[in-house]
Amino acid sequence: MSIENTKTLERIKNLTELHGSPGFEDEVREYMYSEMQPFVDKFIQNKMGGFYGVKKSKKNNAPRVMVAAHMDEIGFMVTHITENGMLQFTNLGVVANDIWQGQRLKIKNRHGEEIVGIVANIPKHFRTGSEVMPEIKDLMLDIGASSIEEVRDRGIEIGDTIVPHTPFTQLSQFRYSAKAWDNRYGCVLAIEILELLKDTELDVDLYVGSNVQEEVGLRGAKAAVTQIQPDIAFVVDCSPSNDIKGKQQLSGALGEGTLIRIKDGTMILKPSFRDYLLRLAEKYNISHQYYISPGGTDGGEIHKANEGIPTAVIGVCARYIHSTDAVFDIRDYFAARQLLKESITHLTKQQINILQYGNGEDEK
Repeated sequence: MSIENTKTLERIKNLTELHGSPGFEDEVREYMYSEMQPFVDKFIQNKMGGFYGVKKSKKNNAPRVMVAAHMDEIGFMVTHITENGMLQFTNLGVVANDIWQGQRLKIKNRHGEEIVGIVANIPKHFRTGSEVMPEIKDLMLDIGASSIEEVRDRGIEIGDTIVPHTPFTQLSQFRYSAKAWDNRYGCVLAIEILELLKDTELDVDLYVGSNVQEEVGLRGAKAAVTQIQPDIAFVVDCSPSNDIKGKQQLSGALGEGTLIRIKDGTMILKPSFRDYLLRLAEKYNISHQYYISPGGTDGGEIHKANEGIPTAVIGVCARYIHSTDAVFDIRDYFAARQLLKESITHLTKQQINILQYGNGEDEK
């Protein structure tokens, strides 16, 4: 494995294992700051907590290009502590009810310490057959405490956040598992696209960073786009694949490359932007696949802002997102990174005008 690839995997491990539920993204932001700092001219931050590194063009009045990830992962928040020291919680982000019993989760207490617990699960021996699948609010996290006092002695209070306790793991030559690949994928890419472009003079001012609270309703994107006022935008986000029984139409398959997301629940890709991405993917032999999602990304907010901002999602797919583990193919990440690099370096004022208004032909 090359030194470059080893560095990428180290960043993926570091970022996916960090604790960063919606509204509590501080650890992720601090890591990204430190990794991005050598490659940017300055940072900007909005009042919601999103931040961007700025790489300025030497050209005056250069167009602004936004590359937006999001830092948060699905998680939970403590809502109740029982008399015998069990914790009840609510979800932060959309999750299925049926996958959490028996799983290991970790709480971040008020002192910044992480405490691991097990989600309670009735053993088969004690089941009557009349049990129904519990809702998230009815689940309990067992941290080994026996009283409220013991829980509070460990620094845990109502409102503390919980995420899966999942190590980054290599499964095969190209496939890995981790929590929070949605969307630490985008966070890794934000760092590495700046690193790749560190010695490249661009015709655009590049704003690369990450938003907060995407998983609870695309909340951080509006603040970021209002602050940056971009001419066009790229969103870098992870999407669910549905390929465990083989590829199902346009629902993504591991190892088949970056996603050309032509439609989702919040945005339709403009034809001019679609054709721009496809032309570059074909010219540079970048693995890619068409994709449609019932969900959405921060692009749903960004593309509607101001007078309209042409926006494309350069993503990857992964199995089992919004759970304790996601399984992904690292080759898809490298394909997405290459497509983003080519998409940025081929931008000119004329090309941006074409993406905005659809007038004229793409520059060759």
